[in-house]
Amino acid sequence: MERFDFLVIGAGIAGLSAAIRLAETGTVLVVTKEELAESNTAYAQGGIAVAMGGEEDVALHLEDTMAAGDGLVNREAAAVLVSQGPQRVEELLEWGTAFDRYPKDKNGEEGELMRTREGAHSLSRILHANGDATGKEIAVSLLRHVREGGFGKGTIELMEWTTSVDLIVEGGRVVGATLLDGEGGLRVVRAGAVLLASGGAGQVYSDTTNPAVATGDGIAMAYRAGAAVSDMEFYQFHPTAFSEAGAPRFLLSEALRGEGAYLVNAKGERFMERYHPLLELAPRDVVARAITREGMDGPVYLDMRHVKKDLHARFPGISSFLTKYRLELGRDLIPVRPAAHYLMGGVRTDVQGRTSLPGLYAAGEAACTGVHGANRLASNSLLEGLVFGALTAETMIAETVREDGGLGVAPAASNTGVSSDAATEKWIKELRELMWKYAGLLRDADGLRLAKRGLDALGKALPKGLTRRAVEARNLQVVAELIVASALGREESRGAHFRNDFPLRGEVAKHSVMQQGRLEFVA
Repeated sequence: MERFDFLVIGAGIAGLSAAIRLAETGTVLVVTKEELAESNTAYAQGGIAVAMGGEEDVALHLEDTMAAGDGLVNREAAAVLVSQGPQRVEELLEWGTAFDRYPKDKNGEEGELMRTREGAHSLSRILHANGDATGKEIAVSLLRHVREGGFGKGTIELMEWTTSVDLIVEGGRVVGATLLDGEGGLRVVRAGAVLLASGGAGQVYSDTTNPAVATGDGIAMAYRAGAAVSDMEFYQFHPTAFSEAGAPRFLLSEALRGEGAYLVNAKGERFMERYHPLLELAPRDVVARAITREGMDGPVYLDMRHVKKDLHARFPGISSFLTKYRLELGRDLIPVRPAAHYLMGGVRTDVQGRTSLPGLYAAGEAACTGVHGANRLASNSLLEGLVFGALTAETMIAETVREDGGLGVAPAASNTGVSSDAATEKWIKELRELMWKYAGLLRDADGLRLAKRGLDALGKALPKGLTRRAVEARNLQVVAELIVASALGREESRGAHFRNDFPLRGEVAKHSVMQQGRLEFVA
């Protein structure tokens, strides 16, 4: 039997950042649902925020993060993020990550890193790669470094097209997980420590910028195993997703507004001055709600017709997408609307990545350290995965219980009564539409209670069988229930969570914590 010291679920920036370090001391298995290139990391356009301008820049980055989080940011976690960020980005540069730079000088010397500004940042500190393909470049460079090997005595094994089904808990400790491989075989992995780096859960909503793999698997598995989750009501809706009938909710990066794009309503009027003094560069929750309200009277557009730059060169990916719809930045008004984008909540961890269950760790979007508070600062997500993936790996190395384990084939599971593919897809579609309608950007008690009743009814018809989509359906059900319960319990408006019936922010900032069916709020 093959032995693994560490099991990493997820191959995005957090998972690979951790795996590189874990392999310095032991054997690592990294599993991912599709091919290695398919993760939320690869879809990140906007960039990575990092304070590479010295101590003052670091201090301002911390304050910007605190301000965006609307009173709920864990300052210790945020301080770790901004202070360790420069070191981790320097490592990416050493591993060949090609961030955008200014042109070479007259002596042919390589230009400095290009830094741009996005919403709620006080300085230009956002690094990009290939204009609007930052996440993809980082994912490629991390994967290349993993495949090059040379990690000391350890090794990394990569397993694609593998769905994580559930965690294995023995004596109150997580000791592995059951997996569904690409051929439909159920496999069992035992490991000294398990890291959940499985990303977010945007597929819980009908309108999302997230890829199909983002079904909240790690969060749902952790909750079923008894782990605490936190702040699940805080789902960030990106203000500017492409809004065209029949088109995907393609992300139109905040960097567009950083380069001067206006938001205009159906009358052609700029409107953000009515909502925030930072106008189009206001925090994302403010911009998203403003677009939603303005959109009640007609479509809302991004307008870059006044920006005198080569926008195709600056945003090649976005430009290529828009050509499919005969639209062009700088020439046309681009229709936009909010879409589910990023989950601030997740498996509750401390700053070192420990969950409430021994042997189980979490990092990246699947985790909740409180670093984003109630509303994530633009371009802090890639940095979070990079910093906390590495930091959690260090904790795992120090605490891992070495035991014999390996990869084996579990007894064949019965597929009697398996739901049809069509029935499963219909069930998932109903859940996603229910969540968008009643637990989306603007909420109230009546709508949330309707969502709860709808989820209860869907739970009685949960798709059956051991297939990837049936597993994802079960995970989406758990995530949806956690979001709705937490949103019902938070009778205030804060950050990304807005209650029409409780529009004011509460006096005391508290985190929601859900564990084994119980909801509480803690400071």
